[in-house]
Amino acid sequence: MHLVTFLHEGRPTVGIADEALSKVSPLPGDIAPDMLTLIANYDDFKGRIAGAAGAALPIATVQLLAPIPRPARNVFCVGKNYHEHAKEFAGSGYDSSAKEVVPEYPVIFTKPSSTVIGQGAAIPQYLDTTDSTDYEGELTVIIGRGGRGIKKADALKHVFGYTIINDVTARTLQHQHRQWFIGKGIDGFCPMGPAIITADAMPDPTKMHLKTFVNGELRQDASVADLVFDIPTLIETLSAGITLEPGDLIATGTPAGVGLGFKPPRFLKKGDVVAIEVSGIGRLENPVG
Repeated sequence: MHLVTFLHEGRPTVGIADEALSKVSPLPGDIAPDMLTLIANYDDFKGRIAGAAGAALPIATVQLLAPIPRPARNVFCVGKNYHEHAKEFAGSGYDSSAKEVVPEYPVIFTKPSSTVIGQGAAIPQYLDTTDSTDYEGELTVIIGRGGRGIKKADALKHVFGYTIINDVTARTLQHQHRQWFIGKGIDGFCPMGPAIITADAMPDPTKMHLKTFVNGELRQDASVADLVFDIPTLIETLSAGITLEPGDLIATGTPAGVGLGFKPPRFLKKGDVVAIEVSGIGRLENPVG
């Protein structure tokens, strides 16, 4: 099942989209007043969802929002989680973190919920005073059943679904502050969407493939199977001491091909268009403003 959040009759509405993301059917407020509520109560409502959906609308005629327009908590993110990207980051001169190339343990940071924007919204590159804005296409896990102390063997049972995030980053700020929150936490630096694919429709996330395009040029091209730390490991690591909650987001890391990996770096400029595709989910596309 593909789920989206869109503006309908002037308010954010949860809907079911077809696999091609060409049509969307709104869900009634008693089932899904918002995506977070639907996720938290999905086991109770999933049998009623399809029959409760309203008349289908052409998706081209509505404004898509981020599937979760305002996450309840910061977005969990994972750094240096593809081998080739870890190498390009280590050799870029922008990595002020630990000196190992491929990390021994998952590198976790967060982005505030105020960074989230939706499909088609402009990435506010003008807020980066260092003019070093970069893109990072990432498969993102959405937690369904929460918990603490989740073991790898059980981790996928806690996944509600998957979406796409662009972990936009001001590279100079990331380097200057010796941590990643400032450079990655700028308002609007977390495009998300266009949809959520539920876990029952994607039982093996390692079969998914990610591609990122800038102005139509393929920049990133990798299989999710290439992650250094796979999704069950990330869930086990985070939940060891942090209770995960329904609707929590885990951006799993970006592959090689980001702007800082070029010589000279190819950072985003106003007027550029970044598009990220993940098989099964769709295409997240945002202009740079």
